[in-house]
Amino acid sequence: MKGTGQVTEFSYTAKHKPNQLIYGNGQTAVITGWTVKQAIAKHLQPSDYAVIGQLYSPTRGINLLVRNLLLNPHVRYLVVLNATKEDKNAGASHCLLDFFRNGVEESLSDTGRKSWVIRSTITGYIDIEINIDVLEKLRHSIEFQEAQSITEAVEKIKHYSQQAAIDPWGVSLEFPMATIEPTVLPGSRYGHRIEGKTIAETWVKIIHRIKTTGTIRPTSYDGKWQELIDLMAVVTDEPEDFYFPEPNYLPIDKSFLEEYISQILDDSPNREGVKYTYGQRLRSWFGHDQIQQVIDKLVNDIDSARAVMSLWDAKQDHNDSPPCLNHIWVRIVDNELSLTATFRSNDMFSAWPANAMGLRELQRYICEAIIQKSNHKLKMGALITISQSAHIYDDCFENVENVIQSQYPKICQQRDYFDPAGSFIITIQNNQIIVEHTTPGSGEVVNCYSGKSANKLSQQIFIDCPGLQVSHALYLGGELQKAEIALLMKQDFIYEQDKPIKVTNFITQ
Repeated sequence: MKGTGQVTEFSYTAKHKPNQLIYGNGQTAVITGWTVKQAIAKHLQPSDYAVIGQLYSPTRGINLLVRNLLLNPHVRYLVVLNATKEDKNAGASHCLLDFFRNGVEESLSDTGRKSWVIRSTITGYIDIEINIDVLEKLRHSIEFQEAQSITEAVEKIKHYSQQAAIDPWGVSLEFPMATIEPTVLPGSRYGHRIEGKTIAETWVKIIHRIKTTGTIRPTSYDGKWQELIDLMAVVTDEPEDFYFPEPNYLPIDKSFLEEYISQILDDSPNREGVKYTYGQRLRSWFGHDQIQQVIDKLVNDIDSARAVMSLWDAKQDHNDSPPCLNHIWVRIVDNELSLTATFRSNDMFSAWPANAMGLRELQRYICEAIIQKSNHKLKMGALITISQSAHIYDDCFENVENVIQSQYPKICQQRDYFDPAGSFIITIQNNQIIVEHTTPGSGEVVNCYSGKSANKLSQQIFIDCPGLQVSHALYLGGELQKAEIALLMKQDFIYEQDKPIKVTNFITQ
């Protein structure tokens, strides 16, 4: 703090997310929620505020915000903007206000850690390492107000800036913070394919893959993430009303989804502080309704490969905060409508489930519209997302570990023996191992292999079938090895696929 004539200037210090904030020298902290912080800052002078920052998540963001406030006891006022549909949907601004209104109580976080849980209808946490007396002093030392619009927020901030400087409520305080460093196993960095029947199942497989083999790198958001490049996720059988597990381990629920879907399907007007919504980019941004264009294209030409929607605006998206979702492609093959979406950057833990469900609803909307406008008898096909940067942020590592430990083993136990590459029937005939490759479903024999070496047969099959599922390949290798053992032992062993080897001439001494 320093005095310049009659004006007292303060300096705000942020240890958490320092590069994501706009700094001033006043005594008012401004939280803009999902509204871009520059939309507020351009109406103010640095002397009007101490800091301006956005707040997206109540479970991830409030804890860091509170820690920064404890480092800056000169902040005596707080203005929280809670203006957009996105703010209402995420609930972060509401939860922050409830912290100052209602305080916290000791309980457990969703990962099972002892935490301070904010007394709110919106779930939010603060680390238990922060002393409760300090939290109470912080709550009662800062005057806070909610604003429903940018204009209202600016008025409240300027009102506070006209007040005489107030002494800090205490000294700068910092508390220990637990960190988790993941163990990374060797694996490919580029090009991954993950498939599941539901979005929930696929999501657990995705975060397990990233957590296991992803590269840990710094981000441009003052932290680290664990990342795989070019991850393709295929969801084959998501039910129409969406599958939410019980208990729900997904980072979203049905009430959140209802609001989120409208951000993809519906147009929205230009609003100060909101750069775009996906629905706006699809419906009106480029001067035409791309969703309707795709519907009309496929009604007139069911085999078209030109049913494309682009969300990337080359005129401006080289600047800050371009859309993560860039490209959508819709294709009909054998009366099955699939949708493929490309993301340049994808938060796979917190955002991908909502992204996938929103896109699935868009896929259903297009499919039903084509059926209504044509004689085509269509069914829903796969939803495919291609995430060029598929990542998990470091402040989610603990949550990721918890989901993987509780859900991934259960998913692995749900054995599904279907492989699009087909099946293999193994027998021993005329002193040879015979392997018949059959099509999935009909069981038509499409290839036949013979030999005496499990290794050589495996190599031949894997050359012909590079898309064989890993679990299927491991199973096949084991069965071929059993067949070779039975063949070498001649009359003493009998081989039957999927059964233990039978011993026919066992002699004891």
